[in-house]
Amino acid sequence: MAKKWTNQNLPGALHFVTGNVFPRQPIFSIEDNCKAFLEELQTARNERECKLIAFVLMPDHFHLVLNPRDGDIQTHTGILKSLSAKRLVELAPENIYFNGKENQVWQESFKALPLWSQWMISQKTNYIHANPVKAGLVKTARDFRWSSFRAFYGEESDPLLQIDREWWWPEDVEKLRVAMGEEERGQARLPD
Repeated sequence: MAKKWTNQNLPGALHFVTGNVFPRQPIFSIEDNCKAFLEELQTARNERECKLIAFVLMPDHFHLVLNPRDGDIQTHTGILKSLSAKRLVELAPENIYFNGKENQVWQESFKALPLWSQWMISQKTNYIHANPVKAGLVKTARDFRWSSFRAFYGEESDPLLQIDREWWWPEDVEKLRVAMGEEERGQARLPD
């Protein structure tokens, strides 16, 4: 049986991450909640060394394409969810009670998929930017406030909505070789 390649720490790889609100409550229909989450996302980008390529904050979930410098996608996403949950509870503690679980904002798990090709990166970035249109929230991706669409195309100056233009860390090539189990001959093996 093939090994599952989701939610694994893979240094040097971009990851497509999805996190859901518990139990899919539309808490990101509230502007202050969106701002609080995006502030924590930008803090993670700047202070915890993470390249942020694309994102969308939907009413009840988020999607990100990112590359933490250390490759530890599990810890990075866990910290983002934890710190953003604290902020969201502070904003509206009386509204963050779901199914008897006091102050649980996020579903306990998340999904992270490593992106190994330019095609996959482009497909996930396009998916992220089209998500609000597909959900009927706006007519065009440019019209949705809580995504990286305008920053991706150089049309955004709001610090909360910024992304990184350079997707890779200088040491990523070597990290990817190690992660893929490259042999001494210089030929890479594909993961099992």
